[in-house]
Amino acid sequence: MDITIVFKIAAVGILVSVLNQVLVRSGREEQAMLTTLAGLIVVLFWIIQYISDLFKTVQTLFQL
Repeated sequence: MDITIVFKIAAVGILVSVLNQVLVRSGREEQAMLTTLAGLIVVLFWIIQYISDLFKTVQTLFQL
């Protein structure tokens, strides 16, 4: 696993949390929730390959 994916996830987390706080303080809770959801979806798209590799490794390890 490459360390850059960890830094990318951390950067998205920091960016989403700052945007969330700004939007909540300005009274736009709906957009804050959508921003959080969008950040989660972006990160899930990045790590879906790693999750797939994990399942393949577990299947190989236990010979399922």
